[in-house]
Amino acid sequence: MGKELKYRTCHLCEAMCGLEIEVEDNKVLSIKGHKEDIYSKGHICPKGVALKDLHEDKNRLKRPVKRTDNGWVEISWNEAFDAVERELKKIRKKYGNDAIATYTGNPTVHNTGTALTLYDTINAIDTKNRYASHSLDSVPVFLVNQMMFGHAMLAPVPDIESLDYFLIIGANPLASNGSFMSTPDIKGKISNIKSKGKVVVIDPRKTETAKKASEHYFIKPERDIYLLLGIANELFKRTNITDSLSYSYIKNIDQLQEVVSEYDLENIAPLTGMSADDISKIIDDLLSHKNPVVYGRLGVNTQRYGTLCQWLITSVNILLGQLDKPGGLLFTLPAIDYVTLMAHESKMFRYKSRVKSYGEIVGEYPTATLAEEILTPGEGQVRGFLSIAGNPARSAPNSDQVEEALKSLEFMVAVDMYINETTQYADIILPPAVGLETMHYSFVLHMVATKNTSKFSPPPLQVSDNQRYDYQIMSELQRRLFSGGVFSKAKNYITSKISPKRKLDLALKTGPYGIWGGRKFKKDGLSLSKLEKKKEGVFLSELSGQFPDRLFTKDKKVELTPELFVKELQNLKKESFEAKDDKHPFTLIGRRHLRSNNSWMHNLPILQGGSRKCTAMIHPQDASFLSISDDQMIEVYSKKGSISIAAEVSDEIVPGTISIPHGWGHHGKNIRMDVAQEESGVNVNLLMDHERLDPLSYNMAFNGHPVGIRAISS
Repeated sequence: MGKELKYRTCHLCEAMCGLEIEVEDNKVLSIKGHKEDIYSKGHICPKGVALKDLHEDKNRLKRPVKRTDNGWVEISWNEAFDAVERELKKIRKKYGNDAIATYTGNPTVHNTGTALTLYDTINAIDTKNRYASHSLDSVPVFLVNQMMFGHAMLAPVPDIESLDYFLIIGANPLASNGSFMSTPDIKGKISNIKSKGKVVVIDPRKTETAKKASEHYFIKPERDIYLLLGIANELFKRTNITDSLSYSYIKNIDQLQEVVSEYDLENIAPLTGMSADDISKIIDDLLSHKNPVVYGRLGVNTQRYGTLCQWLITSVNILLGQLDKPGGLLFTLPAIDYVTLMAHESKMFRYKSRVKSYGEIVGEYPTATLAEEILTPGEGQVRGFLSIAGNPARSAPNSDQVEEALKSLEFMVAVDMYINETTQYADIILPPAVGLETMHYSFVLHMVATKNTSKFSPPPLQVSDNQRYDYQIMSELQRRLFSGGVFSKAKNYITSKISPKRKLDLALKTGPYGIWGGRKFKKDGLSLSKLEKKKEGVFLSELSGQFPDRLFTKDKKVELTPELFVKELQNLKKESFEAKDDKHPFTLIGRRHLRSNNSWMHNLPILQGGSRKCTAMIHPQDASFLSISDDQMIEVYSKKGSISIAAEVSDEIVPGTISIPHGWGHHGKNIRMDVAQEESGVNVNLLMDHERLDPLSYNMAFNGHPVGIRAISS
């Protein structure tokens, strides 16, 4: 077979960049951006090129393995599935359905086969003990969407190409490629905004995005809530929301004005570390530009006030008259309308976790309590565990406790391609075909894209006869682990046999642009066969106003002041930021790298180097006071543990704060990730208190964590 060009959408982050892949004899010769791609126009970041390394990684599993006293041994697929079925059914029979827990990692929404079979598989197990990585970083967004718009997945997206003022608070899109704002070439789009107006970043660290912005302002960690309250209060004084086109769809605006009225700039400025003049200038700019938007992400979500911050960011955009408006925030209408299809799943607080009574959100408990549910004896204790494309031993807080819990399980199965810090404790690992071996359709990410487009990618490379696709593994588990009656069992069997391509075709045909979209036959409507002929994808429409049809609230109104949020705002008044923890006087925040999205990417050689470093960034003023020099080893400690890490002395961070990236710590003797272990880094989550949560969404409050620092003598 000669050289061929294959085309695919990159699935390693949210940007959905199109790739042009040169292949010969089922080997990758090169990967570059596809210039004709309807969405990315040839843009590519280092992660896209890394798909070659992933395919060729000698550590990647391709056949099932079983953990034995003498190490890991390969077994057949039938033997592996038989063992999983036997052991998990044994646990369920002895202890009940909830004795089995499931965990889904970030890659489940990026891998089409997994995403299309995941819910059916977990529903077949019929357990309430469901956990997911998004409870560590995204649940505040879901909760705000649910309370304000009636659907957890209905997220408004900045109309980024039309903006002339972009205020970014606690987000670093140049590193993330636009989380909950899926857009390729964010650097180019930021330059475009600057040519028309301003890009302003507010962050405790001068991030990659801040360096490209028009202006950057330092803020103290976890003080964003005061800044947003002050901005909202000032907007009520300076503008009239009734002039907005969306005003007729908003309710309880007077109540919002009342709850923010006491937060004057002179009062909140000292708490934030910003000056009242600077905050006032930012508000002036918001009001003087035609198309401003405020955007926040991990920095404001992964803290104690994550939900309140997300609520106020949305509310500020509403007060600016920028919701459901071109040049503001808009809702998508993708070819596969996942929001409508999953409307029945958009529920929360129906039941509570056993140990801490945390409320369920969108079917899942917070990952922060997973270890407790495994380790705490009593009725309902988790004894069996199914981990799907996740690494909670590195992504979850209080990592020592997580690993202790995983060790104690009676049986664990992992659907994963690596033996990593989590899967090392599995009894059976079921490895799926990944990356360039799989088909791809980004139906989840199209819900937060900046344009309505559609593209299907067939697999560029073939798999060997003994490999299995993710959907084959998931469907087999679905059939074998089903718990229910005869009729339900028959239905479960039928759904497990429907191929992902068939599901995609049906969803496309019945979607808004499909042959049967809108319940009317459209001869030229979208279908999978039509997409397969368009390697560059199909442009469907620019984002546009969707009110009131897109709202899922009963009265088709946006609830501006959910009672849950207003009540929690009262607790904010009781907080005292002046009371210092003398033992842990510093504040810890995270850090994102373009070359490091998930922990397993540390095993790809091409993603090594650059700015990707596992260091503790510390301000020169603090370093001098503690007699710490650049690259010196320091101890960072908290109530939960301590780590030793190299210092990176930099004036790009606010004094009193240190920054350490998460997902590192690949030093375990039982894992098989050779490249990652060469540069193992340090696991920051050893420091994290798993009880330090946002009290509304139970999202982990990684940012703002109190720590102490001391120099380590050489």
